[in-house]
Amino acid sequence: MRWLSSTLTILVVGLMAAVCLEAQQVTFHRVGGRIEVQLADQPFTTIQSDGFTKPVLYPVLAPGQVPMTRGWPLEERPGEPHDHPHHKSVWFAHGNVNGADFWYDKAQIQVVRVAVDEGRSECVLESRWLNGGEELATDRSVLRFGFDERKRWLDWDLTVKAGAKPVTFGDTKEGTFAVRTHPDLQLTPNPKDNVPEVFGKAINSEGERDKAIWGKRSRWVYYFGPVDGKQVGLMLMDHPGNLRHPTTWHARDYGLVAANPFGLHDFLGEPAGSGNLTLQPGESLRLVYRLLVHAGESTDEQRRDWYEEFAARK
Repeated sequence: MRWLSSTLTILVVGLMAAVCLEAQQVTFHRVGGRIEVQLADQPFTTIQSDGFTKPVLYPVLAPGQVPMTRGWPLEERPGEPHDHPHHKSVWFAHGNVNGADFWYDKAQIQVVRVAVDEGRSECVLESRWLNGGEELATDRSVLRFGFDERKRWLDWDLTVKAGAKPVTFGDTKEGTFAVRTHPDLQLTPNPKDNVPEVFGKAINSEGERDKAIWGKRSRWVYYFGPVDGKQVGLMLMDHPGNLRHPTTWHARDYGLVAANPFGLHDFLGEPAGSGNLTLQPGESLRLVYRLLVHAGESTDEQRRDWYEEFAARK
């Protein structure tokens, strides 16, 4: 029994050490106006805001360093489409905030402060939502990172707060937490724009597939297939504490995947304005999403487990 007790103690201590080691292996490096995020000394993504109208994350690399998002317009890579230049890898924006269009880069989400905490594996961005110099709102985004041997993830935890005047997030499909996938994960080809062949498939938490997932309510959306010949998957998750969970999805066959709780008219055919949300002065809205990328195949059970682990987080 003493031998068993000693063995269990060693195992528990070893597991605790492994957890601590993993937390320490999420590191941040400031390079000019960018924050490079490394997982176990391997690049995962870079948080970029200087020179942009909104914060963007690029590149996003799955285990094996497989690129999961489109490079253009941030980087010119062969075989990529040049549509929708406002689709910049991974971002958070909305197309109608008091009439201002942050989705199409006509208004600016200006990052004013960046702080990193390696002990918590997180980076904090504080921003101003500006329209022609007028501040409509502010936000605090906490970006948390994690990984294991076959998957990596980012939690984008955003709290947006109205300023001196009410702020209305309008009913439009153009939003909100978004990813533009690698062209290989598109569902349909576009030979006229450099994409003659694609390999992507999609499914949501309700079992709907491919083009049928657009506009539907679901807890998560999953795009998968080979990228550069390597099997990978990309999963966006809506936290159960979010507004109008399960959210509606602006998920397109050309590789846009966006969780959008506001676009009820476009997505569900409800009367125009049904999806509007107004924050009174000083009121705030919190939205939390996870982007998970992984190498290899995944099963229905694994995807359920991944979502349940995220959903249990406060």
